[in-house]
Amino acid sequence: MKILTWIQDTIEYLWNGVSRLFKPTDDDYPKTGVQPFSGDPGDDQGKYS
Repeated sequence: MKILTWIQDTIEYLWNGVSRLFKPTDDDYPKTGVQPFSGDPGDDQGKYS
């Protein structure tokens, strides 16, 4: 009986992984787009030009 439980658990584990790969995405991130830079400029202006 223990081997049957092990086989069933293994198949269930693999099936959960496969179903997660092929299901539609459930991302709930806001659509933000490009964000403007609002930080402070560097000390040396010619350093990165």
